[in-house]
Order: sequence, then C-alpha cells, then structure tokens
Amino acid sequence: MEMDTTDLIARARAGDQNAFRDLVQEHSHELQVHCYRILGSLQDAEDALQETLVSAWRNLGDFGRRSSLRTWLYKIATNRCLSMLRADSRRPRIAPPLPEATLPEPTGAGDAPPWLEPYPDVLLDHLVDRRPGPEARYETTEAISLAFITALQLLPPRQRAVLVLRDVLGYHAAEAAHMLDATQESVQSALKRARATVDNHLADSSGTDTGNRRPARQPDTAAEHRLVARLTDALERADLDALIELLVSDVRLSMPPAMLEYRGIETAQRFFAASTFRPGRTYRVVTTRANGQPAVGLYLADPHASVHRAYALLVISTAGDRITAITGFNTSVMTRFGLPRTLPETD
Repeated sequence: MEMDTTDLIARARAGDQNAFRDLVQEHSHELQVHCYRILGSLQDAEDALQETLVSAWRNLGDFGRRSSLRTWLYKIATNRCLSMLRADSRRPRIAPPLPEATLPEPTGAGDAPPWLEPYPDVLLDHLVDRRPGPEARYETTEAISLAFITALQLLPPRQRAVLVLRDVLGYHAAEAAHMLDATQESVQSALKRARATVDNHLADSSGTDTGNRRPARQPDTAAEHRLVARLTDALERADLDALIELLVSDVRLSMPPAMLEYRGIETAQRFFAASTFRPGRTYRVVTTRANGQPAVGLYLADPHASVHRAYALLVISTAGDRITAITGFNTSVMTRFGLPRTLPETD
C-alpha cells in the first residue's frame, strides 16, 4: 500500500527538493524497469527516468489526487517513452558489420533489434516486491526475460505501452486509457493485436504451442547452476563437443546490434567453430545474471600480454538441462554488470 504522502507533496510543491526526492524514491526503480520494457535499452531507460522525474518536479502542482502518485508517475514515464520512440533519433537503423570475417551464413534475420540491451539482475532485486495489479497476465520474472523484451520491440509504440500497462502492471482498461489519453475501445483493440504478436513470439522462442501459457520460470535453480557450470567448463576448455551437448536441436543464436540469427544445432556448431573456438583462442568465464536469466562474461586471452580481455556477454535461455538460446552482446554492456575490462592470467 502506498504510504501517506500528503506532507511530502505539500513540501515538494513549496520547492523542497529533498521532500520530492523522498516522494519519488520508492518508485524510481520500478519506473526505470518500466521504461526499459518499452524502450529495450538500459541507457534509454535511464534517460527516460531522469526526464520523467524532471517533468514530475516541474508539474507536481498538476497532481490532483485523482489517481495515486504511482499511477501519475507511470503516466508521465509512459508518455515520455512514447515521445522518445516517436523522435527515434537514438535508434540505429543499420547494424555495424560483424567483427568476424569468417562467420557462416546466418539462417535469417534476427528479431532482436540493434538497440536491445540486457538488464542486470542486481537492479531487479526489489522488483519482485511490487505485486502487479489484478489484470496482469504475465508473471514478473517472465515480463523481464530477454525473449519478452524482444517481443515488445516488435510492436508499434502505442501497442507496446498498452500491453505493458495492462498485462504486466495490471492496470484496468479505463486506467490505461486515461494514462494514454485514449479511449477504452482503442486500448482494447491495441491490446488484442499486441497480445497476438507477443504470444506468437514467445511460443516460437520457447518451442511451445501458442494455445498454452508458459509456466512462470523459477530462476537460479540448482539445475540452472549445474548447466552454467557445464557451459563454463566447455568454454574454458574450448571443448566444442561439450558445448553442443548442452544445446537443444533448434537452438537460436543472436548478437545485437547485428540483426542476424543462427538457428539449429548444426548451424550453431559451424558458428562456434568459426568464431569462439578458432584455433589458438582460450577463454575465462565470469558468471552473472541478466533479465532473470543466467549470463556469462567471456574473456579472451591476449597473446601479447598476461591478461584476458573482455570479449562478450552471453545471456542464456534455458529449458530444463538444455540451452534454448544464446544472445551475445558486445563488451560495451559489461561494465553495467560490474564486470572488469581485463582479468589477470591464472597460474
């Protein structure tokens, strides 16, 4: 239940910045996650959050208690994200060339957009404490997964916002319509189209029938730990066969910002042989978590120095004791996870 904020609001309206900070501090983290869902980029989400808080500070006099402070902040954040998407100035249209000149031909274009970034689990620690509303259709853990975030990016901006407000946060149709300055009919129409797109993508990602809802994931299980240990061992020993044993037959490999996909175990074997397991390469692995999923920081040995240098962050999707998808991100995201740029050589 939201705390009584009457005194803080009065003080903030009078110009007390400390009161305003105390007023919005409870909501800042979940607002950032909300912006990340809509925008697909942690950097963009941070920018949207800051612009949301500036707007809230400037317009606090307009908050009339017709809704909760949390709902008012979500309205500002949602519309800030939509404005950013309309501007579209920060979204790369052409993916940069891949660094590897000898990669095999991809099986097709990937769904992951060039701007997609992973979200560190350390920033999700308090997210599960905020229960979604009664209309929510997705569990909290599913609604932050990389597959779900990717599926959202396939939607037009307004559909994206509607689905998050209704099916993730659980707002009623009337509330969502008010937040988007739209009619309930238009919200329901957008939601129907958005659900079809997202459900189809999630079913394709997980290999399940579109008619069946996936059960909520139970992250960080003992089975998951064993799988990550086996993956770490395969990578550090450069054992391609051991890695392939961990993959499902229709495994998917992608690597934003390159909009390419490698699908199927034989294609994956050719990909890893041509890139990760090229002769003379050795690695060290540091485990972490992203988007409620296991992830590893991969470090490549420098042949000219006694260090391993950051090479990639791999986010892993799993089903039981097998890997269903690997999404590789370049080194620019690794500092977000507290991962160093280099690791010393081990004895």
